[in-house]
Amino acid sequence: MNVSRSTGWMAATAAALWLGLGQADEFTQEDLQRWNQEFMEVVKEGDRLFHGGFPSKNTVSCDQCHPNATNTHPETYPKFQKQLGEVVPMWRMINWCIENPLESEPLPADDPRMTALQAYIHWERRGAKLEPGKH
Repeated sequence: MNVSRSTGWMAATAAALWLGLGQADEFTQEDLQRWNQEFMEVVKEGDRLFHGGFPSKNTVSCDQCHPNATNTHPETYPKFQKQLGEVVPMWRMINWCIENPLESEPLPADDPRMTALQAYIHWERRGAKLEPGKH
């Protein structure tokens, strides 16, 4: 995975300004670098889980259907998912995939592995326009 550290720093700075957390200069360069590094460690764990690192009862992995998180479209969640018959957040669809194609046990929404999977999927789709509800 080719990840630019400056991209993470710029995103963190923009987020701080957008969220109204104060002036960007309230955060040190070291803070931003550490936060970006911690985020990227979670993304790397998600990458590992996505590419065969999640314990699957039938040896299926996420990347067999979604190479490099293609066709996951996190930018469109929450949305109606016909498999579940209701509007759901992305983590619910991830659990559907874990339970069905992977034939494994679902994860709680706050499980660190779920966070890692979502971080990886969002990272791979960075730059996509937010379009909740789109199919």
